[in-house]
Amino acid sequence: MQTELSDFFKGTRDGIEADAILRKCVHCGFCTATCPTYQLLGDELDGPRGRIYLIKGMLEGAEVTARTQVHLDRCLTCRACETTCPSGVQYGRLVDIGRKIAEERVPRPLLARLQRLVLRAVLPRRALFAALLRLGRWMRPALPFALQDKVPASVPAAGDWPAARHARRMLVLAGCVQPALAPEVNAASARLLDRLGISLIEAPAAGCCGAVRFHLNAQEDGLNDMRALIDAWWPYVEAGVDAIVMSASGCGVTVKEYGHLLAHDPAYAAKAEKISDLTKDLSEVIAAELGNLKPLLAAAPPGAEGTKLALQLPCTLQHGQKITGLVQSILVAAGFELTPVADSHLCCGSAGTYSILQPDLSARLKVNKLAALHAGSPHAIVSANIGCISHLQSGSALPMEHWIVALERRLAGV
Repeated sequence: MQTELSDFFKGTRDGIEADAILRKCVHCGFCTATCPTYQLLGDELDGPRGRIYLIKGMLEGAEVTARTQVHLDRCLTCRACETTCPSGVQYGRLVDIGRKIAEERVPRPLLARLQRLVLRAVLPRRALFAALLRLGRWMRPALPFALQDKVPASVPAAGDWPAARHARRMLVLAGCVQPALAPEVNAASARLLDRLGISLIEAPAAGCCGAVRFHLNAQEDGLNDMRALIDAWWPYVEAGVDAIVMSASGCGVTVKEYGHLLAHDPAYAAKAEKISDLTKDLSEVIAAELGNLKPLLAAAPPGAEGTKLALQLPCTLQHGQKITGLVQSILVAAGFELTPVADSHLCCGSAGTYSILQPDLSARLKVNKLAALHAGSPHAIVSANIGCISHLQSGSALPMEHWIVALERRLAGV
């Protein structure tokens, strides 16, 4: 795709990157076949190719309108188009650049600004989110149905967390909302890895990974969150941790991109690159230990073996991190039967804050995803991201949890 950037953007860091991305696009349209919003709406401007043309126009000096912003807002940033693209177009990065320009040039209505301000203020603050969740659960019967749908009636107990006793140690990110919504995830991860001779530890000062604010177009605030997290982790990195483990794929895809996102910052570029290099999704860690895990599974008391599971593979895992078969291989090795899930590449509609900011589209995607997950008559549904789990649970009567919880329960024979 030929481009002629306007003077205001030419030579800037974002301009150079956007120009390189745009020049890879050959207008083939393969991306539209895997774009969830294009499939729902059938509008070229609600697919990757159309949004690329909108962004190209902005960079070349075309007027940026509220309509432009609407089409960019509707994008889930699921990055299924990147998996499909034969030319390697980094659409996710391009849409971040385009949204930043639109945010600067198109004033949002007051209520929309307040909504985004609240999300940026609450979600990255773990203690504040947890307090508001407790309040929401107490008030749940009195809440409007739309809010009841987002407040779980109960939260599982975390269970024991083994003391750090092994020479091999790995950091794990607690995250923003996961400790309040699913405290059992990291605790189950710690118990399972302890059996494999690995101690899992959390850095007490570690906060948000930066994804929430960055993708809500407060990009500098998001970068500051990233810098703060690097600072919290750095003493552990210097002490020689083996890896940084991500039990939420939404956080993992962001942290794996720190090296790119902070490459322009001389004070953090090298540290960010090191953090990205150390970061592994939980499935990568367990898959690497599968040889040690299989004897433990063979010795486990009978319990959940043979349980039929439907796996919802988050977009941030399969399209963002390009990890597609590891969770499946681990669960099959543990004796679970995985039911077929049609259109497993399509987004469930959670997509960070998308379910709040685009409720109608999100609800339609959720209905489609749940129909696909239920089609094989599973006993339960598992996923790898807290956002997907909480989003889908509200529409299903089936048990829904992180796959590591199901695996750790299988080892315990429960």
